[in-house]
Amino acid sequence: MTEPTTYVGLDVHKREIHVAMLVGHARTPQRWQLANEPRAVRALQRKLEREAPGPVLCYYEAGVCGYALQRAVTHGRIHCQVIAPALVPRKPGERVKTDPRDAGKLAELGRAGLLTPVHPPTEAEEAVRDLCRARDAVRRDLLRVRHRVSKLLLRRGRPYAGRQWSGAHQTWLRAVAWEQAADQVVFNDALLALDQLEARLAALDGHLRTVADTEPYRTPVGWLRCFRGIDTLTAVTLVAELHGVARFPSARALMAYLGLVPSEHSSGERHARGRITRTGNGLVRRLLVEAGWHYQFRARTGQALQQRRQGQPTWVIGIADRAQTRLCSRFRRLALHKARPKVVVAIARELAGFIWATLQPPHTA
Repeated sequence: MTEPTTYVGLDVHKREIHVAMLVGHARTPQRWQLANEPRAVRALQRKLEREAPGPVLCYYEAGVCGYALQRAVTHGRIHCQVIAPALVPRKPGERVKTDPRDAGKLAELGRAGLLTPVHPPTEAEEAVRDLCRARDAVRRDLLRVRHRVSKLLLRRGRPYAGRQWSGAHQTWLRAVAWEQAADQVVFNDALLALDQLEARLAALDGHLRTVADTEPYRTPVGWLRCFRGIDTLTAVTLVAELHGVARFPSARALMAYLGLVPSEHSSGERHARGRITRTGNGLVRRLLVEAGWHYQFRARTGQALQQRRQGQPTWVIGIADRAQTRLCSRFRRLALHKARPKVVVAIARELAGFIWATLQPPHTA
């Protein structure tokens, strides 16, 4: 006779974990609480192995605690899944929410098969992904400081007439002098922040290029660089953030994961579609939209793109050429009757499909 499966819901917080365990078809879960520390987690693992008669499935929602608990609990017949919080079913009439209730709810929904797991990266994949996100955080900080500098100059009636943040602009900034001492202090502090952030960004870019030159990133990064609008930093970020497209059964599934598909609210004879869902990975979505702007021009293979394609497989170049031909034509056709921001989102959605086709497992094997 097959042993019953045990379902365990975990409501995880910084200091404690609330546990609810359902053995087989039991109606009432066993509940207890433990500290969120390695020793207590190991004790939980031993308790589950001791008291659960068969396979054990654990569930907790993705959050700030990351995947450490999932890696620590998964062992032998215990398998732990990290659940997408936004996709957990919720009853509209529920007005009571507590940590023990949340743990019991996860166990019940897991037993019913109504939870949607996320694909956890390995520790190595997570480290590279965090490096990409650190680089993006510095980029955003640099953008904010640049805005502060430009707005300070605008408020004082001293805007720069040429191209912003070019070499000439940087030289002009260093020569600006202020009558008020307080203004000079503020401006010097902003320039110091600019220098520090630019140095940090250059260092992180160098680390990412080093990662892109090593396996398992070298091959897929080289393939993605064959596409128009995608170079090394964008390619390595796409590979690190997606960490394997095999988990997406189709190109449409990848598009939906990136939030590039239109939302819909239809009922009966009424069919209504809205703006894109913007769910899933926002960083990858932004990078694809930025790459999509490159397809507003006519299809051509410039010198830089030719250099990036040197030594790459012909089938990859063929996919990239088909993508360029289709997307450039589609961009111009849609731009005749749609706003360009909407057009570039449509181009980004189709570009995701070409990327999915390029990174399929039969090619990467």
